[in-house]
Amino acid sequence: MSKYFLNYLDELESEAIFILRECFEQFSNPVILFSGGKDSIVVSHLAKKAFYPSPIPFSLVHIDTGHNFPETIQFRDDIIKALGVRLLIGSVQKSIDIGHVKEEKGKNATRNILQTTTLLNLIDENKIDCAIGGARRDEEKARAKERVFSHRDKAGQWDPKNQRPELWNIYNGKHYEKEHFRVFPISNWTEMDVWNYIKRENMTIPSLYYAHEREVIWRQGAWIPNSKHIIIEDHEAVVTKNIRFRTLGDITITGGIESEADTLEKIIAEVSAIRQTERGSRSDDKRSESAMEDRKRKGYF
Repeated sequence: MSKYFLNYLDELESEAIFILRECFEQFSNPVILFSGGKDSIVVSHLAKKAFYPSPIPFSLVHIDTGHNFPETIQFRDDIIKALGVRLLIGSVQKSIDIGHVKEEKGKNATRNILQTTTLLNLIDENKIDCAIGGARRDEEKARAKERVFSHRDKAGQWDPKNQRPELWNIYNGKHYEKEHFRVFPISNWTEMDVWNYIKRENMTIPSLYYAHEREVIWRQGAWIPNSKHIIIEDHEAVVTKNIRFRTLGDITITGGIESEADTLEKIIAEVSAIRQTERGSRSDDKRSESAMEDRKRKGYF
């Protein structure tokens, strides 16, 4: 009798699909948090495989800051149509207009942190008890210590000292009314795993991930895209560079890297050799040593 082997990508895929099916089984209203970035694209693709030939039984949620890359919004709308799923949009601009959050001012102002209030309000209004995200442990140290099934209290806050233990593949989604869970099906994946999986599955991704000419300015150790949302000071010069992005967030905080990687093969080769961390070009992570953990404690993604 021949033995049955799975390669490492098959094992990661199998684990993620198991987790997604656990979400469907354990929660009454799970959703997928969709940013338009590669990780949420992979999670959506895995959800499609997990429930095929039925459609994905979860809505997708996008928190629109109003400062997105135009390419991200176009990609979001295209994939929603292709998947045939419902899209819930939380608007940060609306949260500002009604006074739930106050917009930052100045050169380094960002709407990134304002997303938390909009996200928590959307979760509460739609009675969502499980928000599935694409966060991975290898991205950042605060994400490294978060469980796959991560509990949030009634205020949507995460307490890293009050996590429920995960024994093997036994996930515990029990919660009280008004509490919810964040679930991360690809928590055990690395950046390289994601790229190899995207290549294997022949997945479509936003053009922002491929190197191409773009207007940028040098700020805080990264190439920040020129846009109407940033204030350019006299000593800063707008230049045209061959740029690609390793992560996608707001256009005001997502730094690109100089690159010639305009194919998936070149991206994989580049990632295998690069020494800078994946989020090293994100200015939102540079605000303090504990920037990500501080945001997550308050209910961030």
